[in-house]
Parts: sequence; structure tokens; C-alpha cells
Amino acid sequence: MFNSAYSTGGAACAVKTVESLSGLRMDHYLEVDFEGFQRLVDDLGGVEVTTTEDIEDPDSHLDLKAGTHRLTGEQALGLVRTRHGVGDGSDLGRIQLQQAFVKALVNQVKDIGLLGNPKKLYDVADTATKAVTTDSDLGSVNSLMSFAGGLKNISPDKMHMVTLPVVYDPADPNRVLLAQDKARQVWTALRNDRPIPASATDGTATGEAEDVVSAP
Repeated sequence: MFNSAYSTGGAACAVKTVESLSGLRMDHYLEVDFEGFQRLVDDLGGVEVTTTEDIEDPDSHLDLKAGTHRLTGEQALGLVRTRHGVGDGSDLGRIQLQQAFVKALVNQVKDIGLLGNPKKLYDVADTATKAVTTDSDLGSVNSLMSFAGGLKNISPDKMHMVTLPVVYDPADPNRVLLAQDKARQVWTALRNDRPIPASATDGTATGEAEDVVSAP
């Protein structure tokens, strides 16, 4: 499991796990801790999301009514960590919330014109160097700015989020197993820089939180 790989050897071991599963080379990685995540969200002025139902999870200190909210860093952290407040309480559902948050985050970056404002981008990149852990090639403010500049034409409506195809483990419903044939479709598409076919994720296990959170 990815969390087992991470606890064994940190980010480097998690990267090797992905590479061994996919056959793809990972050129870079970014690792952000809870405090750094909150700081980055606050530096961006918060992130606006719309929830279709109430979300209440004492474990992640999150209490949101259905509607549109501008999340602080603390609230955003609660959202991406919550499991029991939404859907079936699975990690797959939490992944769906995290994917929705990433889209909202990209929307916020676009709304404040971050990538077109060198001063603002520098300030956020400066914060990021203190808030995230990266591979050596991304370890400076200028490197992070250059990396971010390559994302400037990406908008939420052009982002297609995919979870690695899995099925629930018959021996343990709290675990999932890789759907090998479908996963190969994902890796092949990525290797050839092609869209991931719908057949790769059709009929695989998902959470129940896909439509709960969205970017307004």
C-alpha cells in the first residue's frame, strides 16, 4: 500500500512504488504537510467550493452547511482529510473530495491571476519552499515558479480526474486490489500521452462523494 511504502522509506519509496506499478518514470514530486497545506491555501486567499449537502465530521473538525463557502486553510485541510462526514466513509470517497478540491484550487489560482503576476507568484513560491518537500530539481523559488508557469493554460474544465482502477478485496472489504487489465489501460494511455479511455474505469470501485463538492 502507498501509505506503507511511505512509512517505510518516505517519498522516495512511494515514488518507487508508483514507478514499479506503472512502468513510468516520475520526474518530480511535491510533498506537503498539514501545516504547509493550510499556509498555502491561506496565502491564496482561501478556496471557494460548493457543497451539495451538509458535511460534519468532528474527527477532521469540519462543519459545513450545503452551499458555497470560501474555505480557510484549516477548513480546506478538514475537507481533504474527512472520510466519515461524506459518502460511504471510504478512502475512495475521500479521494473524490480531494480531486474536487484540486479543481477548486486551480480555479482560485486562475481567479486571482497568480500565474500572470510575477510578484504574487514569487511570494507564493517563496511560501511553498518553506511548506513543501520536493525533489532536488524543484527545491528553489525559481524552479517552483517555472514549474507553475507550465500549468498556466490548465483550467478546471480541462481537467479529467481519474482514480487508479481497483476492486474491493473479497477477503477484506476495507482493502482494495488493483484491477490489473484496466490499470494497464491507464498506464498505456499515460505512456503514450493519450486520453485515458472510459473503459479503464468502467465498473471499478469508487467512493460515494463524487458530486458532493465542486468548484462554483
